[in-house]
Amino acid sequence: MKKQTQKTKAIALMGILTALLVIMAFTPLGYLKVGAISISLLMIPVALGAIALGPVAGAILGTIFGITSFAQCFGADVFGTFIMELNPFFCFVMCIVARALAGFLAGLVFKLVTKAGPYTEKPVISYVGCAVTGLCAALFNTLLFMGSLILFFWNNTKFIETMESWGITTASLGKFLAAFVGVNAFVEALAGCLIVGAIGLALYKAKLLPFFGPVFRNAEKKSSAEAKAEEV
Repeated sequence: MKKQTQKTKAIALMGILTALLVIMAFTPLGYLKVGAISISLLMIPVALGAIALGPVAGAILGTIFGITSFAQCFGADVFGTFIMELNPFFCFVMCIVARALAGFLAGLVFKLVTKAGPYTEKPVISYVGCAVTGLCAALFNTLLFMGSLILFFWNNTKFIETMESWGITTASLGKFLAAFVGVNAFVEALAGCLIVGAIGLALYKAKLLPFFGPVFRNAEKKSSAEAKAEEV
């Protein structure tokens, strides 16, 4: 019965996070625009799913994020449409595969962080694990997307010419990354760290997160040991 309840909670959480991703992707809720800067917040639901349900769930939610991003390459987003015209397959990899991998890696980070050293039931430790995962999820998203972009298009003449016409310098790789990503990556990582940490802590206190994390496994073992002691 307990296992069935956990499964039901997991399915419900996946449904909620999926709906949240779709809503955020196609409304201003998913992007914070400050002047010419556009900050994406879509890795936050992905990171929360990776924390609560593990790397596979992170990969699934990352894939959903990627699909919404790929859908916007059919005319809704100028840069995405341009990349789609250059090479649809590479565009697919950049939008979907990179985001799926970012979600999977975020789940692995949470596992590594929570297994490093003594993991107790103190909320502060849960916050640190969630915050680090949120930070890494945003960084993975940026690194994998930009890595794919450079790998697939850096030597493409049309890509270089178009970037230059848009005022994005390609004189060197460093300048290109600074111009293309700029402050966005830093703000996204900071937002992921603070928001995922805060939401994760709130869900942890409500005993909704993590469903399969070390905290609750340890708590269950402790309760089981106490029950046996009482029987004796």
